[in-house]
Amino acid sequence: MSDQDGKKPLGLSGGARSGQVKQSFARGRTKSVVVETKRKRVMVPKAGNTGTNATAPTVPTATDAEMDRRLKALQAAKAREADEAERRAREEQERAEERQRRRDEAEAKERAEREREEAIKQREEDEKRRKEEAAADAKRSAEAKAAPAAAAAPAPAKEGRPAPSGPRTEMPPRRKEEDRGDKRAKTAADDRRRSGKLTVNQALTGGEGGRQRSMAAMKRKQERQRQKAMGGSVEREKIVREVQLPEAIVVSELANRMAERVAAVVKSLMNAGIMATQNQVIDADTAELIIEEFGHKVVRVSDADVEDVIQTVDDKDEDLKSRPPVITIMGHVDHGKTSLLDAIRDAKVVAGEAGGITQHIGAYQVTTEGGTVLSFLDTPGHAAFTSMRARGAQVTDIVVLVVAADDSVMPQTIEAINHSKAAGVPMIVAINKMDRPAADAQRVRTELLQHEVVVEAMSGEVQDVEVSAHTGQGLDQLLEAIALQAEILELKANPKRAAQGAVIEAQLDVGRGPVATVLVQNGTLRKGDIFVVGEQWGKVRALVDDKGQRVDEAGPSVPVEVLGLNGTPEAGDVLNVVDTEGQAREIAEYREKAAKDKRAAAGAATTLDQLLAKAKDDQNVSELPILVKADVQGSAEAIIQAMEKIGNDEVRVRVLHSGVGAITESDIGLAEASGAPVIGFNVRANAPARNSANQKGVEIRYYSVIYDLVDDVKAAASGLLSAEIKETFIGYSQIKEVFKVSGVGKVAGCLITEGVARRSAGVRLLRDNVVIHEGTLKTLKRFKDEVKEVQSGQECGMAFENYDDIRPGDVIEIFEREEVERAL
Repeated sequence: MSDQDGKKPLGLSGGARSGQVKQSFARGRTKSVVVETKRKRVMVPKAGNTGTNATAPTVPTATDAEMDRRLKALQAAKAREADEAERRAREEQERAEERQRRRDEAEAKERAEREREEAIKQREEDEKRRKEEAAADAKRSAEAKAAPAAAAAPAPAKEGRPAPSGPRTEMPPRRKEEDRGDKRAKTAADDRRRSGKLTVNQALTGGEGGRQRSMAAMKRKQERQRQKAMGGSVEREKIVREVQLPEAIVVSELANRMAERVAAVVKSLMNAGIMATQNQVIDADTAELIIEEFGHKVVRVSDADVEDVIQTVDDKDEDLKSRPPVITIMGHVDHGKTSLLDAIRDAKVVAGEAGGITQHIGAYQVTTEGGTVLSFLDTPGHAAFTSMRARGAQVTDIVVLVVAADDSVMPQTIEAINHSKAAGVPMIVAINKMDRPAADAQRVRTELLQHEVVVEAMSGEVQDVEVSAHTGQGLDQLLEAIALQAEILELKANPKRAAQGAVIEAQLDVGRGPVATVLVQNGTLRKGDIFVVGEQWGKVRALVDDKGQRVDEAGPSVPVEVLGLNGTPEAGDVLNVVDTEGQAREIAEYREKAAKDKRAAAGAATTLDQLLAKAKDDQNVSELPILVKADVQGSAEAIIQAMEKIGNDEVRVRVLHSGVGAITESDIGLAEASGAPVIGFNVRANAPARNSANQKGVEIRYYSVIYDLVDDVKAAASGLLSAEIKETFIGYSQIKEVFKVSGVGKVAGCLITEGVARRSAGVRLLRDNVVIHEGTLKTLKRFKDEVKEVQSGQECGMAFENYDDIRPGDVIEIFEREEVERAL
C-alpha cells in the first residue's frame, strides 16, 4: 500500500490549480505550457453581525456653564476684533502721514534741483552771449581797420580786363585754401564712389565722364518718347485717389491704398520724425498727414461702424412708462448697510457673507406695503472695493448713504459722498444704529457739513432719516423718503424697445457657465434675445431674478442673472440686444481686437530709455509674484487694486495673472514657472490642479475675507524687506596711555568713563569728536586677564583689529547692533 491510501494530499483548499496547454507553431512544432489558475475567495459576513453598531452614541448637550464660557469667549473675540480694527486704522493713518512727508521732501528736493539747473543754464547762456558780443565787436573793429587800407591800395587789374569801379573785399588767403581743399576732397570722394561702376553710356562711348543716368531713367525717357510719337501726353498726370483710412493702419497697407511705393511712404514718415517700418501700425492722424502730402484725399472710416447696428433711437414720449427707482446702499464698512437692507427685505444676507462684510454687489427688488417697487444695490464698504462703489453710483438713481450714529463719518463714507457727487445722483442720509447707547445723530449731521452735505435738519436739501436695522426704527420713514425722491425724479423708460443694461457683477459658475448680473436700464430683456456685452456675446438661455426664480423677461430697473454668454464679461460693461448672431459676433470680435491693439500700442509706446530706467530702478526692488483667482470679476478687480497698494521703494507685489473661476492646471504651471503662490478667493482648485500643485510644490492659499488676504500678502511682502540695523550705545572710554606689546601691537590703557565695555560690541575711535575708525576689539583685558566686559570707573586694556593709530586722549565709543524686523 502507498502512504496516501484513503487520505487526501496536503495543500491549501481553493488554491492555484495547474494544468497544461499545448501550443502549436508553424511547420508542425508544438510546445506544452503549464498554466495555473487561481480562484477568488469570497468573504460572506455571518448572520447576526449586522446589528452590532445599530445604536449611535448620544451627543451630550452643552451645560449652562459651557454656554456662559462660550458667550464670554465670543465677547472677548469681538473686543479683540474691535481693538485690531482700531489699531489697523491708526497704523494706516500713520503710514499715510509718513508717505505724505516723504512726498513733500521729494518734491522740495526736486524743486531745488530744478532751480539749480535753471541757474546753471542761465549762467551758460549769459557766458555764451558775452562771447558772441565780444566776437562781433572784434569783427567790426577789424572791418573798420581794413576799410581805409583797401581804399588806399586798390588791387591791380588783370590784363585785358578793366578793373572794377567800386571797392572790392579780397577773400582771405586761408579761406581760399580751405575752399580749394574742400573742392579737391569732394572731387576725390566722388571719383572714389563712382570708380568701378560702368554705365551704358560709358560702355558705348568708352569715356569715363561724370555721373551718368541710370537704366531706370533711360527706360523712362524712352517711354516718354514713345508716348510723344504716338501723340499721347508726355507727362503722366497724378492720379488722385480717395484713401479709406481706419483708426489704425499698417504702413505697407497705407502705401498699397495710395498706390505709392512703400519706401517713399517710409521716407515721408522719417522726414516727419517717425521711425516706422513697413510692418508697423500708425494712427489715423499721422496717416492723414502722409496721405495729404502725397496729394490724395482722405476718407475717414472706422472699424466701429459695425456697432451702428445697436439701436440708438430716441424714445417717443408716448412710449415712456414709469419705472422703479434704482437705489444704491453705500457707506463705510460695518456701518450696517447690508443689515439695513435685510431689515427692509426681511431676509438674512449678512449671515451668508464671509466675515459679515459684503464682498459682492448684491441686487434686490423690494415691494413696499404701499405697492411701490424699489430696486436696491448693496455695495461693499471695504477700502479695496472702490471701483465697485463707483460702478454702483453710475447705474443708480438714488444713493442711500448709511452712517453709523456711534461711529460717524469715516473714510469710505467720504469716498461714497464723492462717488455720488461725481455721478450727479441725489442722496438720502440714513443715520443707522440709533439703538446704540453712544449714538449721536447730531454729530453725524455736523460732520457731514465738512463734506458739503447739508441735511434738512441743518436747513439743507438732503433728506436724513434716523434708523435702526436692529429694532426696525425709522424704516418706514426711509422708504417714504425714497419714494418721495423717486417721485420728484419722474423716472421713465421705454419697455418696448431692444433691451440695454449694465453688468453689475460677473462670475464663472461651474454648473451654469459664465453668469452676468445685469441691471436692465431700458427696454425689456427676454429669453432667447441675442446680445453683445463688452467683448463677449451670447443668447439669453435663462433669466434668474433676485429670489432665485426663473423668469421669461425683465423690464427696466429689474436686476437679473443672465445665462448663455460665451465668456465672462467685465463688470461695468454695457449689454445691448442685437438682431442676429452674426452682428453680435462681429461686434464682439471688433471690440476684442480694439482692446488688444490698445494694449499693444501701450506696450510699444515704451522707449528704450524708459526700459533702461525701469530696469535700473527694479534692481533694488524685491518682487512678490502672485496669481489671483476669484469667484466674481469685481472681487478680482478689488484684490488687484489692493495688491498694487502694498509695497514701498524696496518691495512690491506683482499680480502675474488674475481670473474668474476655479484654479486649473494651467494656473499651477504658470505659478511653478514664476515661483509664485496661487491665491484663491472664494474658489477652490479642481482635482488635477491639486495633484499638480502637490507634485510641483506650488502653494495654494484659500481666502473668503479680503481682510485676511491683504494682511497675509502684506506679511509675506514684509519678509522680503531687509532687516533694519539698530545701534544702542552702551559705553564710553578714554585712552590714558598707549603701550606697545610684542605679538599684539599697540594696546590702549583706557578708563571706562560711562556705561560698560563688552568684548562682543562694536567700537568707534573718536579724536576731537570726529570718527576716525570703526571696527571691533581684538582684545579686552583687565590687568593680565582676558575679560568679557568692564564696568564704568574701571581701567582696562583695549586693542583694535587691524588698526594701530591710537593716541592718548582719544575717546572710544562702544555700541551694540541688533537687527529689527521691518513690516509694511
